[in-house]
Amino acid sequence: MNRAFTCICGQPIFFRNSVCLGCGRALGYDAARGKLLPLEPTDEPGWWRSSETGTRQRTYQRCENLSSPAACNWLIPPAKPREHTPSLCLCCRLTRTLPDLDVPEHAGWWHRIEQAKRRMVSSLLALRLPIVPRGEDPQRGLAFDILVSQPGMPPVVTGHAGGVITLDAAEADDATREHRRTSLREPYRTLLGHLRHESGHYFWQRLVDGKEWLEPFRAVFGDERTDYALALQNHYNHGAAADWSSRHVTAYASCHPWEDWAETWAHYLHMRDTLGTARGFGIRGDRVELACEPFGPDVLSEDGNGNGALDATDEQFLLWLNHWLHLTVALNEISRSMGVADFYPFVLSRPAVRKLHLVHRVIAHHTPRGGRRRRPLTPPPPQS
Repeated sequence: MNRAFTCICGQPIFFRNSVCLGCGRALGYDAARGKLLPLEPTDEPGWWRSSETGTRQRTYQRCENLSSPAACNWLIPPAKPREHTPSLCLCCRLTRTLPDLDVPEHAGWWHRIEQAKRRMVSSLLALRLPIVPRGEDPQRGLAFDILVSQPGMPPVVTGHAGGVITLDAAEADDATREHRRTSLREPYRTLLGHLRHESGHYFWQRLVDGKEWLEPFRAVFGDERTDYALALQNHYNHGAAADWSSRHVTAYASCHPWEDWAETWAHYLHMRDTLGTARGFGIRGDRVELACEPFGPDVLSEDGNGNGALDATDEQFLLWLNHWLHLTVALNEISRSMGVADFYPFVLSRPAVRKLHLVHRVIAHHTPRGGRRRRPLTPPPPQS
C-alpha cells in the first residue's frame, strides 16, 4: 500500500495529516481510493471538493471526528440520497464503545487507538477485504469496544468474540504497554499489532470457518477444535516450548491454532503494509545490496521438494517475501546504528513461511480485482 502523497503545492503530505504544512490547504483521506487528497470548500456548507489534477473532482464531507480527540482525517463520499450521508467515516463507525472522555488521559488514549485503527483498516481495504460496521450488518459486521478497567471489576482483556474486538484502552499508555511487553517477554507489542492480531480472529470466522479453506488451515496450523481455554492456561502457566521458533512466528502463536493464525495474519499485514509504504518512498527490497539465500519454491511444500507447479499467487508471494527479507536486514542494521531495538526482531522458519503463504492464498481468493472476482484459487489438498 502506497503511503507517499504529495499536495498540489508540491510538498510531501502524510497519511495522518489533515492540513498541508506547506500551504495550509485542508487534506482528507479517501479510503476507497487509498489517496490523501487536497481539498477546497464548495458553496454548499459542510461539503468539500478534491483539488486533484488530471482527474475529475469529487465531493466529500469530512468525518465529524476531525474535531474530536480522534482527529480523524477521513472523508465520507455522498450517499444516495445525499441527505443520508453519515456524519462519521467508515473507520469511525466501526467504534461502538468509548471510555469516559471527560478523563483527560482517556481522550489521549482514544486518539492513539484511532490512529492505529485507521492505519489497519486502510490496509484491509487496500486488500479489498470486507469491512462493514456491526451496526449496519449485525450478523457479519465488525465493531470495536474501547474499554477501561474499573476498580472492583474484572480487568478488561483485549480480545475478539463474534465480530466484536475489545481493546484495553490502557494499551495506548506507553509505560503500561512497555511494562506488559517486558513482563511477557515479547519482542514486539504495539497498538497496531493488537488490532491486526484481533482482526485475524475476525477474518478467520469470515474467511475460513466452515469454508473450503478449513481443512487446509488444519493441515498447516493444526486442529482448532482442541481445548482453547486449556491451551491458553498451559501457555501462561508453563510458557512456550523451547523450539517454538522452528514452527511459529511468535511464542504466543504456539499456544493454539487460533492464536497461530491471528499472529500469522498480523505478521502478514505488517509485511504487506511496510513493503507498500517503503515502495511508495522509493525503497525496494530487491534493490538492497545484500548477499543472502532467498526462499525458493521448495519452502511452500512440507516435504521441501517443491515439485508442484506454482501459480501466479505463489510466485507473487515468494517475490515479496524475499523483498521483505532484504529490506528488514537493512532496516535492522539502520536501527542498530541508532542504538535502538531491531526494527524486525523475528526470524521466519520454513513452517512459519508456509503459514504466511496460506494466509496470502486465503486473502487472494477473497480479493476481487478490477471490480470483479478473479477465478477462484483452489485450496491445496490437506497434507497428511
